[in-house]
Amino acid sequence: MSREQDRAKERIAAELDRSRRRSNALTLEVLDEDELLAQHSPLMSPLVWDLAHVGNYEELWLLRALAGREALRPDINGLYDAFENSRADRVRLPLLRPEEARRYNERVRREVLDILDEIDIAVPEQRSEEPDLAARGLVYHLVVQHEQQHSETMLSTHQLRRGTPVLLEEPAPVTSLHPPAEPEVLVPAGPFTMGTDDTAWAYDNERPAVTVDLPAYRIDTRLVTNAEYQRFMEEGGYDTRRWWSPEGWEWKERTGASSPAFWRKEERGWSRRRFGRREMVPPDEPVQHVCHHEAQAYAAWAGKRLPTEAEWEKAARFDPATGRSRRYPWGDTEPGPGHANLGQRRLAPAPAGRHPEGASPLGVQQLIGDVWEWTSTTFTGYPGFRAFPYPEYSEVFFDDGYKVLRGGSWATHPVAARSTFRNWDLPVRRQIFSGFRCARDADTD
Repeated sequence: MSREQDRAKERIAAELDRSRRRSNALTLEVLDEDELLAQHSPLMSPLVWDLAHVGNYEELWLLRALAGREALRPDINGLYDAFENSRADRVRLPLLRPEEARRYNERVRREVLDILDEIDIAVPEQRSEEPDLAARGLVYHLVVQHEQQHSETMLSTHQLRRGTPVLLEEPAPVTSLHPPAEPEVLVPAGPFTMGTDDTAWAYDNERPAVTVDLPAYRIDTRLVTNAEYQRFMEEGGYDTRRWWSPEGWEWKERTGASSPAFWRKEERGWSRRRFGRREMVPPDEPVQHVCHHEAQAYAAWAGKRLPTEAEWEKAARFDPATGRSRRYPWGDTEPGPGHANLGQRRLAPAPAGRHPEGASPLGVQQLIGDVWEWTSTTFTGYPGFRAFPYPEYSEVFFDDGYKVLRGGSWATHPVAARSTFRNWDLPVRRQIFSGFRCARDADTD
């Protein structure tokens, strides 16, 4: 085995361990059995379902699909199939209890690590028509990212949960802010490479790389902040129909929404509930917990619009000096603490201007981390898309009203924060850590 394979396997083992530690820290280490078995919102699964689901997914792909092993617990496979059981129904299933889920996950992990040394993750010399699950560690990376994505889902459940706060964090360090000099930048017309041909870490919906030619447009250099969003509210944004799409107005009227989720008007201003604690809304943080309809209405009020997915990616990746698309806004090196607010280091967005090192070549800041950014694009595949290794990850959601979100949030793990990563959700969702920035056509000056 080559030293390169050794290093790749060492990283796989480390990432598997890191992901599981976080899953346990959000479940077994902070909540009792009753809280883990409870459904804190019909929008979310009981946390114990997520806990056993990540182990069952790992078993499915790393023991059964890759290594050809028999199912360890054939009796539970249907319980943890996300497509067979809706989130609202999972609380009524005969789920593994927390201690049993822990033992099951540990058993799966022991067997996965036992066979890791035996698996060849080198790129095959002869490329076959069918992609190779093991090549370049693809299926291991799939499993790692899957569990990391569920840790973000678990955090959404914690945000919806009522009761004694259990998530603690260190105070944010005091650092200087470097907001961009201009509120928006011109992105020049022309082609750029969108998506990727990466077969190690990228999901199927990020592939293949395609050339997209865009007209010139302008995009905000920073995310919309709480203070800016409050001005929209104070000027009657939620009461003025012309800012809203027909679907957005119907949602607002039906739900009675008049502010971002978890906000409340106090005598001294607006407060928010964050993981069970009530605090005043920080004016300079990017607004979060807004749905697509709210983001679209704000953009219309501001005389702008939401960027398309392609516009967002070009602003994040395109380097005019070289004509090349980068992996990240700052280059091709993996994210560090100076680049972006990622990995749940801070349980909230960082203030605008906190990460100037992470700016794109055009000077757009905080494209990665802090909040998922709504775009105006409906989720579908790129030209030449091919589902792999299973259509239920992406393909079943195509062209069904889901809107694309980009960039990751403060809760997103760095390995899933590349500029090609695509998230999607229904335009009414607000429990996710979502915000936005605005764009406009270049000829609207």
